Amino acid sequence: MSTLLLLAPAIAWGILPLVVSATGGRPVNEIFGTALGTLIVAVIVDLFLRPTIDTKSFILALVAGAFWIVGQLGQYTGYDAIGVAQTMPISTGLQLVGTSLVGVVIFGEWSTVTAKLIGALGILILIVGVILTSIRDKKDTLSNKGNRGTIIMLVFTTIGFITYNAIPKALSDSGIAIFLPESIGMVLAVLVYLLFTRQGAAFRESASWRNIIGGVVFSVASLTYILSVRENGVNTAFIISQLSVVISTLGGLLILKEKKSRRELFATLGGLILIVGGAVITTFI
Repeated sequence: MSTLLLLAPAIAWGILPLVVSATGGRPVNEIFGTALGTLIVAVIVDLFLRPTIDTKSFILALVAGAFWIVGQLGQYTGYDAIGVAQTMPISTGLQLVGTSLVGVVIFGEWSTVTAKLIGALGILILIVGVILTSIRDKKDTLSNKGNRGTIIMLVFTTIGFITYNAIPKALSDSGIAIFLPESIGMVLAVLVYLLFTRQGAAFRESASWRNIIGGVVFSVASLTYILSVRENGVNTAFIISQLSVVISTLGGLLILKEKKSRRELFATLGGLILIVGGAVITTFI
């Protein structure tokens, strides 16, 4: 059972980009469906388990869910612009760098000089990995300009993921107790996004409702990760969950048939190895 819980988050998070891309629709359809699907699962789980949570934790978890939408919308936009196989390594590497830095600056992690030096090495490896996965051939100037613009967008929207990951560390309640308020925050953030971007038509589009399956997949990943942390410990659960980036990247290449030149492929695979390696280093300090 512990092995299943260990692998389930990586598999579910790894196939999420593939499921969403295969389901179809625009990023707005994908983010709407994912948020709604997550809320549906969260309500069902809450009704059965009845976890308790205080008001402060509820509000902060709600805010965390809203920030998750910022990060996930960036990813979905990236899938559409440059593909899953390029978006996921870049996004994951940026999240690991940002989350590590927040842990050091705000939460006082890596307290010793040795830990800071090893952590800095891990972050450097992550950055090199991200750079490698972003390499593109210089055949198409217009395409490369679009690629740079998407990467810049991913840098800024990843702040949403970093905030989403950081807030639970400051809460007295965690795990399953904060899952429902996070999902409520997700839906509220999506509604605000639809309102301000005047994309209310997404409510009537079938692609939005089909993408509820994405929310179910995300929920499976999140809930099994919570259980895996309890069963296997934080470090082991986190490291194995990062294998999701390998699954999604290879899935983008093999299942979605995203094209890469020989040079781009080797750079991406090398970058993946460095990102997973950097994750191991920064986690086991």
